[in-house]
Amino acid sequence: MSGLRLVFMGSPDFALSVLGALIDAGHDIACVYAQPPRPAGRGQKEQPCPVHAFAQARGLPVRTPRTLKTAEAQDEFATLGADAAVVAAYGLILPRKVLEAPRLGCLNVHASLLPRWRGAAPIQRAILAGDAETGVTIMQMDEGLDTGPMLLSGRVPITPETTAASLHDALAELGAKLIVGALGALARGGLTAVPQPTEGVTLAPKLDRGEGRLDWRCEAVHLERAVRAFHPWPGAWFEHAGERVKVLAAEAVERGGEPGTVLDDRLTVACGAGALRLLRIQKAGKAAMDAAAFLRGNPVPAGTRLG
Repeated sequence: MSGLRLVFMGSPDFALSVLGALIDAGHDIACVYAQPPRPAGRGQKEQPCPVHAFAQARGLPVRTPRTLKTAEAQDEFATLGADAAVVAAYGLILPRKVLEAPRLGCLNVHASLLPRWRGAAPIQRAILAGDAETGVTIMQMDEGLDTGPMLLSGRVPITPETTAASLHDALAELGAKLIVGALGALARGGLTAVPQPTEGVTLAPKLDRGEGRLDWRCEAVHLERAVRAFHPWPGAWFEHAGERVKVLAAEAVERGGEPGTVLDDRLTVACGAGALRLLRIQKAGKAAMDAAAFLRGNPVPAGTRLG
């Protein structure tokens, strides 16, 4: 099969593997759509998002509209004459005229096993909920929030060591493989879209920076999952001596006490149920270190109440 003429729509790192796989598969990328450059870094200079920078380096045409709701933007999209559009964590809503413009429609690479975890943060929400597995669904897009019929899916286990960072990379790699296969099968007429089940729908709302604060009144097993789910962003943290301390690794243990109380000299903190032993932590502006090294320079004796 000769390559398809595609529009690619994506913005963050997750989408890079997908775009790269489409190029390697021999598809013609007519245009790349990405989020507009935004201020970043100390100087707050405008920086292109990862997909924008990657596409520019490859010599691909890039568009960064702030909306696709205008007639002008929709006409510009339609004139590309794409066989299909591939969408991966793009960040803008696609109006009906955009969805209907490509011959084969718009395909979304979504990082969950739909209908579970529709929305912006499926990777983190799956870990936080204690799911045993997640995956990628290739979906034919409609006007709803991740509600379109499914074309293909693949699964990835979530282990006690899985973090949002490691799961992100595994799902990006899987999504890249799945979309190449889905496009080939769809072009040959060998793929049928299946409606999503009406049962089992859950939403994965966008992460909020404040969610990273550890609430010691919660169960220890939940807080341990939060440490993994919020790595690397927004990061799990607590306050001590007026400073914010990030928790990079932790384990839930069978101990009891008043929530927020340090129970021993190993930085084990009582929770609403059980206790959380902090294994690796980081103070603002400092290098990450294990708990023992941290305690040598920052004594936190048993009985201390953490914020």
